[in-house]
This record gives sequence, structure tokens and C-alpha cells, in this order.
Amino acid sequence: MTETEIRAAVKAAVERVKATNPLAPSITNTVTQDFVANAQLAVGGAAAMLYLPDECEDMAEIAPTFYVNMGTAMPFYAETLPRLVKALSEHQKPWVLDPVGIGLSKVRMNCLHEFKDFKPTIIRGNASEIIALAKLWDLIDDSHGGQVRGVESTEKVSAAKEAAVALAKFTGGAVAVSGEEDFVTDGKDEMFCAGGSALFTKITGSGCALGGVMAVYAAVASPFIAALTATTIFNLAGSKAEALSGLPASFKVAFLDSLYELTAEDIANNFRIVGAFEEIFNNALQAPELKNILG
Repeated sequence: MTETEIRAAVKAAVERVKATNPLAPSITNTVTQDFVANAQLAVGGAAAMLYLPDECEDMAEIAPTFYVNMGTAMPFYAETLPRLVKALSEHQKPWVLDPVGIGLSKVRMNCLHEFKDFKPTIIRGNASEIIALAKLWDLIDDSHGGQVRGVESTEKVSAAKEAAVALAKFTGGAVAVSGEEDFVTDGKDEMFCAGGSALFTKITGSGCALGGVMAVYAAVASPFIAALTATTIFNLAGSKAEALSGLPASFKVAFLDSLYELTAEDIANNFRIVGAFEEIFNNALQAPELKNILG
């Protein structure tokens, strides 16, 4: 995709969500349910938090998309999660996987191993989680890093690029690696995205909320555009919130307000693209038309 096509697709995704209010149910970390739901609502989606196997199967038929976060592994996940992703596959519904804490328990690892057969539409995680998942699914070898320390990454985003591309090619969807500089790919198109705020690391659940918002956009856009749009709006809203508040608690409130206030034009015209387009942009940085694009 060209840069112009990407920006147009991002704008269209934002507009469709605000117009259609898609429901994106979640199984997510119990610590972050409130934040996930409020972030989904702020961008124009709708939220529901589920756990029971039969409810999840029913919702897989009804809802246009789903978010699966492994943050709080409950004993009943051993039944709920495989049944859910099987139902999502049968109904051909897009879903987002966040492999939080991969490697921490047998229940978690067994579920993640089973997910390989049902191919998530979008996978979002930090660098260590993305590398660990690619190893679990035998898509890369053990020469890579990917040691997970609790829910924190021990690797830089750039170290997970090969794993992310391998996962995206395997699933046919998209992978988003979150960090100081985010990376989004569908195995063909690749994008490093700058922005955001260091204060994301001072509040609980920003990554979970990002996954939930990706699920919202997955209801109306391709996997790559859905992942990129969510990443873009989080980076822009994070930057705006930090400018309003330098403290964690008020930053969280300002962030949700910013998610709600940002327009499709704001999001499509003001995010910073780095990586694949960086050299081209640097060479033509003084061009007036380029300055208008970058904002």
C-alpha cells in the first residue's frame, strides 16, 4: 500500500466505527476490564466482558469481532478459550489475540498452542511475547531472544520484527509489536510508528486497551489497517494526554478524553510514519506538500 492509500484507509476505518458502533466482546485481564471497555467506547465501539464457554460461543456468532487477552489465566480458560476460538473460526469472525504472560502457566501455554490451528486475525503484544509466540508455534528457532519477565518485555521492538513477519505470514492477518516505537505488519506491508507517551508504562492496562481497540477496528477494516489505526490513535491520544498532564492518574483520564475527541482527519493526517518510509521522507523533508501530509 502507498502512504496515501494507508492514510485514506485509516480515515475510513475511524469513520466506519463511529458510524456503526461495532460490538467487540472481550476475555481480558481482570485488572484492566474497565480500561479496555472505556477505550473501546471512546473510539466509538461497544464492549462486553465474558468468561463462560456457552456465552462466548453464542457471542462469537452474534458479535462482528472478539478480543482474547491471556492476562489473567483462570482454570476454566482451559475449556472456554478453545471453544471460543473454534466458534470464531467456524463463523469466520475476526479476533485479536494478546498473548500476555506467555510461558507462565500450563493452562496459558496449552491454550496458546491450540490457537495455532485457528489463526488469530491480529496478534498484539510486546517484543518478548511476539518472539515467544513465534517460537511456540515453531515459526522461528531458539536463536532469537524473547524471554518474558512477567508481563514485561526484555527485548526491543526491532528485535521482534522477524517473528512478527513470520506470524503474520502464517496467520494471513496482522501483527502489532508495542513498545517505544511500534511495529505493525501483515507480512507484506511493514510500518514502524512513532509517538505515544512514556506514561503508558506508569498505568495498568494500556496494552490490553490497545488490543481491545484493535478488535473494534477489526470489525470494519483489514487486519493491517485495523492494527495500524488502533496503534495510531493510541500514539496520538497518548501524546496529547501527556501534554495535558504529566502524572499517571490524570494522564489516564486525559487519554480517554483524547481518544473520544480525536477525529478521523486528526488520526489520518497527523501520525508519524517511520521505518519503511523514513529515508524517503527525510530526503524530501522540506517539501511543502510533505509537511502538509505529516502535520
